[in-house]
Amino acid sequence: MRFKDVFSIIGPSMIGPSSSHTAGAVRLGRVARELLGAMPKAADIVFYGSFAATYAGHGTDVAVVAGLLRFGTDDARIPDSLRLAAEAGMKVTFRAGAGAAVHPNTLSVELRSDDRFCRMTGCSIGGGNIEVIEASGFDLRFTADYPTTIVFHGDRPGVLADITRLLSGANVNIGYMDVDRKGRLGEAATAVETDGGLSDDLLEEIRRLPGVTGISYIDLNGGAEA
Repeated sequence: MRFKDVFSIIGPSMIGPSSSHTAGAVRLGRVARELLGAMPKAADIVFYGSFAATYAGHGTDVAVVAGLLRFGTDDARIPDSLRLAAEAGMKVTFRAGAGAAVHPNTLSVELRSDDRFCRMTGCSIGGGNIEVIEASGFDLRFTADYPTTIVFHGDRPGVLADITRLLSGANVNIGYMDVDRKGRLGEAATAVETDGGLSDDLLEEIRRLPGVTGISYIDLNGGAEA
């Protein structure tokens, strides 16, 4: 594996027992929460592969819910996340999924709030690192190692150019981009990882672009609940 940083070797500051089964699961839960953009009222979590066999014993269940509560990987409240979620009015269900998974540590999350719904599938790939492989019905791959903006839009000429123009004008460098569409001239989504964070004003400018129908912003390096 190509060396990226010390984090890739020793993992994050975390509540154990496992960087893959707990820290990675916290991060996956955080991504799902940011995709929804609100406190979930219902969460259906499906585990696959190794996750399905060991999620209760390794604390993967409490870790994912901690992420849904926007806790960091080193938050001392992680062991109490199920109780805290219930107190916050979140109904959580867990189950083991059938069939082969793209990675042994894979989970899918469906979240609902009063007027929002999202689905996310991701993998904990070791050392607390994750890879999202599906977001809200789109085959989008991203790691959330950097601030990540998911833009939902129509598959129309010029939408991507408008997005990159705004980022360039704000002196924000794009590190990675992935695009998926449900059909020609149909619904589409773009994941953009950037070297720096995006301001609320810049996110609002993107939201107002012609053809944009929604936006989610994920920054796992900030914004955890205190």
